[in-house]
Amino acid sequence: MASSANTKVNDEKIIGWFMDSVLEHETVPKSVYKFCKENKIKEEDFYKYFGSFEGLQQSIWEKFHESTLHVMQKNEQYDTMSNEEKMLTFFYTFFENLTLNRSYVLFVLQGHKNGMEKLGQLKGLRNNIKDFATELIDDSNADKNLKVLKRSPQLFSEGAWLQFLFLLKFWMDDNSAEFEKTDIAIEKSVTTIFQVFDNSSLEKIIDFGKFLYKESIA
Repeated sequence: MASSANTKVNDEKIIGWFMDSVLEHETVPKSVYKFCKENKIKEEDFYKYFGSFEGLQQSIWEKFHESTLHVMQKNEQYDTMSNEEKMLTFFYTFFENLTLNRSYVLFVLQGHKNGMEKLGQLKGLRNNIKDFATELIDDSNADKNLKVLKRSPQLFSEGAWLQFLFLLKFWMDDNSAEFEKTDIAIEKSVTTIFQVFDNSSLEKIIDFGKFLYKESIA
């Protein structure tokens, strides 16, 4: 979709053009030069925001995360939610965002036969989700006086990331109306992971993480 020559260029417009191009041509643009020519912008306008298409693709996922947090924080009840409710809200909102962009997400993820190549574009998102989970567990630990009752932020955040990968694969394969099965999977998995971290030994936590990882790449 070509842009007007005098349209003010920003990162969101470039992302929109890129996503349209991917879906219309069913491939990532062959070069930044051709992409910019198609959208009537200068290459320097592109490089002002992104160093490559790979960086742009990572940024799209970070935008999904940014939009999710924005919607969550507009909820007046958010600050009074429990950590489990905040995690539930995060996943519900995030997957609602993905559903709005399902055609693009399915195309870019299913287009990679190499699982690690697929996960490369999620690198920035991985850090975002782990930071969010770390904040939750840090808040929880602040309320616990005994060190033995405190949970590892590193372990919890990694568990949250593996949980996301599991849910992402589930959502991609979900054929139910309005993806209601994904909503159920979110509720059950969040409840389970909080029960595991609250009541289980380190070994069980690691086992649960391995299960989520295997499910996410199967």
